[in-house]
Amino acid sequence: MRPPSASEPPAWKRAASRLLDLLYPASCALCETGLSHGRALCDACQTDLPRLAEPFCQSCGEMFPGKIDGLFACPNCSDLKFAFAFARPATRRDERTLDLIHRLKYGREIHLAAELGRLASEAFADPRLAPALAGAWPLVPVPLHPARLRQRHFNQAAEISRSLASVTGLPVVEALRRTRETETQTLLGRKQRMQNLRGAFSITRRGQRQVAGSPAGAVLVDDVLTTGSTVHECARTLSRAGFREVFVVTVMRG
Repeated sequence: MRPPSASEPPAWKRAASRLLDLLYPASCALCETGLSHGRALCDACQTDLPRLAEPFCQSCGEMFPGKIDGLFACPNCSDLKFAFAFARPATRRDERTLDLIHRLKYGREIHLAAELGRLASEAFADPRLAPALAGAWPLVPVPLHPARLRQRHFNQAAEISRSLASVTGLPVVEALRRTRETETQTLLGRKQRMQNLRGAFSITRRGQRQVAGSPAGAVLVDDVLTTGSTVHECARTLSRAGFREVFVVTVMRG
């Protein structure tokens, strides 16, 4: 992964950003401190958001207090076989991070996707993601159903993926489509959610071309990982299409 300093935007984008700062002065999305150069979070707020730290479950990224020697899987994952190799959230659950995600998704504050993508990029410090960087695996955003996309006008996972791509240098490939709407998952347990989502995704033509030329693996991208049921079904679809390995990166662990 390129260091953040190396991912600085080109001169024309920086000039455009300064012009927009003059016309529409920006402020931090959390503390309202004045900002410049197209950022949506001040350095203090960005640094203060709690990152995922060991010890955490090597399957789903659930963080645990205290000391645990060696790698482990949490009790919630011990009896489940995920279709992805592992999920790596960048941050642990925090109401401020969740507020940024909700404002992107439901408030259409699309500029926040850049900050959330920067946060997600920190997950690539995990050495398990090194093969994805070395092999230029595609970033595959979790898709919305067309009806939801028409309602929202954008896919938050795709917007985060584009920001993540600018930091990591990995390509974004919309390799999945959602083929059917599913009932709300709010009141369902993890196994019920997995059953509810079975068969809800299919591979796109772009996905087929990608796997034909580069089948080593793909990195699924989403905003929040809660039970892992959605990314499990997405990974299952990618694996059936021919990707040999699937990793998951999210902004936050729910």
